[in-house]
Amino acid sequence: MNTDEWINLLARDAVEIPKHSIERRFAVAALAGLGGGLVLVLALFGLRPGLMQDLALPMLWGKFIFAAMLAGGCVAVLRRLARPGMGLAHSLVLLALPLLVLWGTAVITLVRAEPAERLPLILGSTWRTCPFNIAALSVPALVASFWALRGAAPTRLAWTGAAGGLLAGALGALAYALHCPEMATPFLAVWYIAGMALPTALGALLGPRLLRW
Repeated sequence: MNTDEWINLLARDAVEIPKHSIERRFAVAALAGLGGGLVLVLALFGLRPGLMQDLALPMLWGKFIFAAMLAGGCVAVLRRLARPGMGLAHSLVLLALPLLVLWGTAVITLVRAEPAERLPLILGSTWRTCPFNIAALSVPALVASFWALRGAAPTRLAWTGAAGGLLAGALGALAYALHCPEMATPFLAVWYIAGMALPTALGALLGPRLLRW
């Protein structure tokens, strides 16, 4: 059997993949992961007291917007990592932008604060538990992200797993914002990011093991 005959034989069993199938899988995974995180936050922690009144506070919406934008940036990166040979193009800008805005705002807040106020702005009152709470709430989204990636063809497995973990962390943080009482940007810039880093690291470890095809 020559090369042309072999290619024709393989092509005979080829199945056409619907357009935007990867994007649809990520949309389903994101919704399922966020839904799972919301169920967990209600079951484990409950909503923050006075949540309805706090909806008038810009910083609360800032937490929602940050986590949602970071999740969107992760999806932009993942849809390219999920396809062999695709560069990341401008998707990294979408991923980096919400982080840079948060860190920049945190630095400005600390510079303007009195020296005695800076450490409390960073530690808040929940720094010991916040990262682990976010990581716990990210578990449904991590499972959903890997489900979506198992239907794709990534080649950079550790990076892809890390991006899936970061997406899970962002969705976990989005759910956790309904419970978290912290509002200071320095706190978010340290401990929210630490909470997202946990599923990111786990995703990087699991990627080469679970995403191989």
